[in-house]
Amino acid sequence: MDPAAIETHGLARRFGDLIAVENVTLTVTQGQFFGFLGPNGAGKSTTIKMLTGLLEPSAGTIEILGQPFSSTALHLKRQIGVVPEGMALLGRLTATEYLRFVGRMYGLDRATVERRTEELLEFMQLANERRKMVTDFSHGMQKKLALAAAVIHGPKVLFLDEPFEGVDAIAAGMLKSMLQGMIQRGTTIFLTTHVLEIVERLCSHVAIIHQGRLVANGSIETLRAGVASTLPGAESGQRLTLEEIFLSIVGAGGGEPVQELSWLT
Repeated sequence: MDPAAIETHGLARRFGDLIAVENVTLTVTQGQFFGFLGPNGAGKSTTIKMLTGLLEPSAGTIEILGQPFSSTALHLKRQIGVVPEGMALLGRLTATEYLRFVGRMYGLDRATVERRTEELLEFMQLANERRKMVTDFSHGMQKKLALAAAVIHGPKVLFLDEPFEGVDAIAAGMLKSMLQGMIQRGTTIFLTTHVLEIVERLCSHVAIIHQGRLVANGSIETLRAGVASTLPGAESGQRLTLEEIFLSIVGAGGGEPVQELSWLT
């Protein structure tokens, strides 16, 4: 049996007295498209930073591809790709220079870097912008470049933090097809986004974090059946949307009156 792609036990991160993530235990199997959801400030980006070695946990353990993971585990970092919050691109390079740099940092030989750089620029529709510096790119173009850099080495595990933010509909459709193709080839994708329709369309399993703690974890169908069984008058087979599931679990869908602004009523 293959080891899990991602496995955590009791993962926690504190910033002084603030508990950002507490006791997160989850397993993501290899080849799974996994959605990681939560409200703003719930701990999603902090968790991804720990899972990718950008932030040391305060407590708990992480395993990537069955091996203990830490910020110093370079052999494992070479097997993951990351589109982080804020992207962290090198703005004074061109797109070609940036992809060459990233490819070489992952240990690819020059011929492979050149071939994959050209393919990625064409695929991401950035070939005509190869001479422009990254700082002059639009937000959507920077997103596409960040994703290109995250996959240039053919990662076994791909972490995506809001990858579709600022990307136009045509590019988003293209990127979704690419990600689904990666899943079919056995890549594991760990996605966090606020666009629940994307998660519902792409992901087979989801976890929901709220106030730093996991409050749900499982397949979308399992969560759908579990939430439907708790709603008055609903049947366990009722097909709830992921938005309804999410709002029910985080406590924002319980029929509470909607707050209104006095000058707009």
